[in-house]
Amino acid sequence: MPLLDPKTWQSRTLAGGEYAVTEPATGETLATVTLAAAEDVATAARDARAAQAEWAKAPHFVRAAVLRRAGDLFAAHADELREWIVRESGSIPGKADFELHVAAQECYEAAALASRPSGQVLPSEAPRLSYTRRVPVGVVGVISPFNAPLILSIRSVAPALALGNAVVLKPDPRTAVCGGLALAAVFAEAGLPEGLLQVLPGGPEAGQALVADPNVPVISFTGSTAAGRAVGEAAGRLLKRAHLELGGNSALIVLEDADIDAVISTAAWGSFFHQGQICMTTGRHLVHASLYEEYVERLAAKADSLAVGDPHREQVHLGPIIDSAQLAKIQGLVESSTARGAKLAAGGTHERLFYRPTVLAGVDDATPAYAEEVFGPVAPVRSFADADEAAALAAGPYGLALGIVTRDTARGLDLAERIPTGIAHINDQTVNDEAVAPFGGIAASGTGARFGGEANLEAFTDVRWTTVRGDVAPYPF
Repeated sequence: MPLLDPKTWQSRTLAGGEYAVTEPATGETLATVTLAAAEDVATAARDARAAQAEWAKAPHFVRAAVLRRAGDLFAAHADELREWIVRESGSIPGKADFELHVAAQECYEAAALASRPSGQVLPSEAPRLSYTRRVPVGVVGVISPFNAPLILSIRSVAPALALGNAVVLKPDPRTAVCGGLALAAVFAEAGLPEGLLQVLPGGPEAGQALVADPNVPVISFTGSTAAGRAVGEAAGRLLKRAHLELGGNSALIVLEDADIDAVISTAAWGSFFHQGQICMTTGRHLVHASLYEEYVERLAAKADSLAVGDPHREQVHLGPIIDSAQLAKIQGLVESSTARGAKLAAGGTHERLFYRPTVLAGVDDATPAYAEEVFGPVAPVRSFADADEAAALAAGPYGLALGIVTRDTARGLDLAERIPTGIAHINDQTVNDEAVAPFGGIAASGTGARFGGEANLEAFTDVRWTTVRGDVAPYPF
């Protein structure tokens, strides 16, 4: 029996109007959903708050069981959900399978959070028991993007629920199904009590209302740096916690001792996986001068060899860009880069939303596709003379992920220590994710790690200090 039924997947009547969910590969309408308006957010937040109190009181094993069942359901309905991810977000099947795997793991890891020791016994100067306890924040607002819609929703939704909170989830309307309605269906089948997960597909108006709502004390936002700044500013005025996972322009540093035969596959994956529409995408290739010419030539050849097309109907390496606006941004950055002197070594062309993997050589600080986050399949390559120059070039306004390729791992670790990022990988590219690992960036890439284990506890609970005395405390007056 299908998990997702368009007749029943939106139980709440919303006021934001109808929206056609489109398959970017074909332009075909896959489904019609109703979007949320600001008044819908207020209603959903009130309902979530009302449902949350009983859920917080539920024994830890009850919450854990719901999360474990949800994890199992992502596997049980993998075929159906895979097709939605492929068609709705333009993912190749392998990327969709990765999302499903991570979604299940996020639920299993969240289930373990429910029984995590929740406080500490403290020493006290008075004759009393003194302790801390982690308590749910209440309602968590989750705003998730289109690029890895299932992962980037579930990694906030699952731990927030496991820790006793309710959630209002606003997925990007372009991926309303696999980023939102699919989660609602999975958790309903898993036995989550009604009202605890409110899914409201919507645009900026709904997101702004969610940030401002008095019933939502914590916001978990994943998206662009520009939008994240606005969310952080609005939340700050209201004295709310906002956990921001934002953009990146991550560097892959290839030192002179690197195995060039091995590194090209790694480099191509870092820049071209999911059409470069990943926050961790390798946006800058920094290559030692002794390898630079060969690296550009071989990366360009690899780019030219990759198949681009409809991932639902063909076996391809890259699918479509999500929409025409994003394609125009990518094309504009590439064209302005070549106008400033960058050499187009591969790609730079498109047919409809299918953009060829692109390699740019001869880039510098003034090259737009090097200086800015492209969010497309574009690999700018720049040479450096020594490790000091590589470290200086890799540092920048963003601070999400870093990759370093070298035969000397100790040297790679030493270099990584000199470059401020939230994530670093030695002998790997920049796109990595695991449910057990903390994830997040610094500077323009966000407010630090907020996923995985202790990071989830920090994100979705408050610390309460409690003392207990046997007798009423005496005072001098």
